[in-house]
Amino acid sequence: MADAPPSLAELASRAEAGDPAARDALFEALYDELHRLAQSHLYRSGGPITLGATTLLHEVYLSVAQREHVTFPDRARFLGYASRAMRGLIIDYVRNRTALKRGGELTFASVDAVEDAPAAERPEELEQLDRALTDLAAIDPGLAELVDLKFFCGFSIPEIAELRKSSPRTVQREWAKARLLLHQSLLSD
Repeated sequence: MADAPPSLAELASRAEAGDPAARDALFEALYDELHRLAQSHLYRSGGPITLGATTLLHEVYLSVAQREHVTFPDRARFLGYASRAMRGLIIDYVRNRTALKRGGELTFASVDAVEDAPAAERPEELEQLDRALTDLAAIDPGLAELVDLKFFCGFSIPEIAELRKSSPRTVQREWAKARLLLHQSLLSD
């Protein structure tokens, strides 16, 4: 009888210990979910850009694969990390695109240009949101992860509660707190 495939938790544990094969297997196991996450990030970024979800997803994979000692104790932290990496890549892409409009050179190439993909019409809004999330992560990393899971990953409150092994009511309270802190941060910019 063939051995059962390793669970996500086991793969995450082995990847955390530095096993590159486990890191690859974890990425493959979560590929569809990560692709949906990449599409969501691109949609939320604003107006038409040529950066495609597959390109974004592969860039995140390269980012994760090149880092040493990155820990993902559970699925929620892995997805939160991937979400933050995607957000950072999109912001860099928009900055490069804005520089190109001002006469700079664009250094990011897209393999799968998507004609109807939304993009940033106002890059300063993306940068402002990124700063607010960075500020939130400095105050409470758990709340910043919650924003990534809810807003960028598209998980529902019950799904986040299950991922975090807490009650939906607790997640709802944390979500309200995170939104309030983000709102205050955005107003102070």
